[in-house]
Amino acid sequence: MYELKVITNFSAAHQLREFEGACEDLHGHNWKVEIYVTSETLTEAGIVVDFRVLKKHVKTIMAGLDHKFLNDLDAFKDENPSSENIARYVAEQLSSLLKAPGIKVSRVAAWESETACATYYP
Repeated sequence: MYELKVITNFSAAHQLREFEGACEDLHGHNWKVEIYVTSETLTEAGIVVDFRVLKKHVKTIMAGLDHKFLNDLDAFKDENPSSENIARYVAEQLSSLLKAPGIKVSRVAAWESETACATYYP
């Protein structure tokens, strides 16, 4: 099994509905996002996928999150834009963009601070 990882980031505001604590108030984070994709095979060029292609897809996803109020996005209208749900959202969006056979998003970690992250495994 081969695994690639790209790291990116975005800044956004959110508030957690029905949450008891300070995170119920409007606040923001500078999220770091680690994205992992796997494949059991390599292309004829000896790679899983071109990093440029992977980063292009990730950049598209991040553009939809960066400097936004996450609660206003359609993806988070009915659920909190928690780190857990952000990680799942990124994984699902990237999975829909990856067209090469055999490549899977294996996990996404969304870090809301240097010491706290949530990881989603599709």
